[in-house]
Amino acid sequence: MHPTLPRLEKIPFPAIRRGRLDTLQLNVGYRCNQSCVHCHVNAGPNRTEEMGAEVADLVLEFLRRRPVKTLDITGGAPELNAEFRRVVSAARRPGVKVMDRCNLTVLEQPGQEDTVEFLAGEQVEIVASLPCYLEDNVNAQRGKGVFDASIRALQRLNAMGYGREGSGLALNLVYNPQGPSLPPPQAALEADYRHVLSEQHGVVFNALYTLANMPIQRFGSTLISHGTFDRYLTLLRQAHQDANLDGVMCRNLISVDWRGYIYDCDFNQMLDLPMTRGGRRVHLSDLLDVDIEDNSIRVAGHCYGCTAGQGSSCGGALKEAAE
Repeated sequence: MHPTLPRLEKIPFPAIRRGRLDTLQLNVGYRCNQSCVHCHVNAGPNRTEEMGAEVADLVLEFLRRRPVKTLDITGGAPELNAEFRRVVSAARRPGVKVMDRCNLTVLEQPGQEDTVEFLAGEQVEIVASLPCYLEDNVNAQRGKGVFDASIRALQRLNAMGYGREGSGLALNLVYNPQGPSLPPPQAALEADYRHVLSEQHGVVFNALYTLANMPIQRFGSTLISHGTFDRYLTLLRQAHQDANLDGVMCRNLISVDWRGYIYDCDFNQMLDLPMTRGGRRVHLSDLLDVDIEDNSIRVAGHCYGCTAGQGSSCGGALKEAAE
């Protein structure tokens, strides 16, 4: 694995500061049933880093004390974590919105037979990765058979009410480009997804989010191996728009890793760029009674992945979100 941080740290990015915190993004660990080329987490079946009960308890205590509106759970495959369901159920009781970043194929793993029913029962919003609506493209990026398994999972979710008008069960899909290019306009691509998935597979969903691939971890290392890392960073930098700076996710979100340490975003977590205070890492336990509004945000060259073109964040294109 080629390190990308030494290259990214040399690239200047505009200074930005935090706004009001409204989202806690919890990465419960890096274990996953897949190993995708575009994965910025470098997740896979052999990763052993996983959140335990102590950190889960701390997350729930933080949600009780602080006016956080959304718990955004990611991984890896979050559903594989032993504390996942307990955290979801406990967070939902006081009315916190919970999002599950699901790779879809995990729903066919042993032990996950009732996961769809659990998620629906807790009214969890599902943000599902489906990098294309074409079988060959998905399988090339994520592995043989992934497309068919993903479609079966989407059909199960639809049968439970997900993605259907009036159900209250949100199902949003996520698109990533196949390689070192910017995602196309979100609205037009969403229309294509709706047409193909509905006509060919009977699948419906609420919205499509388009995300740029981050030049870090597995994808960044692949760029270096192919000699296209600098070219991709140039593309991102040339497409940067200052107007996107106000909408980047790190202004209103903190990322918590499986050990409880804090980062400005999940991408910084994967680069091991933690939030620090007095020269030491900030732990979630340090923020139970501390306001971090107006704190500076750690930035580097990878941040152009969020501000290039239409902009990109965990909630999709920034331009579309603003409208």
